[in-house]
Amino acid sequence: MKAIWNGIVIAESDDTVVIENNHYFPANSIKKEYFKNSESHTTCPWKGLASYYTITVDCEENKDAAWYYPEVSELARTIKGRIAFWKGVQIEK
Repeated sequence: MKAIWNGIVIAESDDTVVIENNHYFPANSIKKEYFKNSESHTTCPWKGLASYYTITVDCEENKDAAWYYPEVSELARTIKGRIAFWKGVQIEK
């Protein structure tokens, strides 16, 4: 699977986990040069506290377009160390 934004592959892996229609990519599959830590956080009742990355490609910024759970609940252990995408990031085979 590939995560693509602004015409650039920002993550690629054959090992994604799908939860709630979101592909969670292994953290080591992202191209780190496009990712910057965000101060944003949200809480999921069953997964835990989410942290975000802002993605920048060719000087265009997509704020909080990737998220991950630094500490996951026991119910969400399959996504520990994984990152998912939204806000226009395309997921393709």
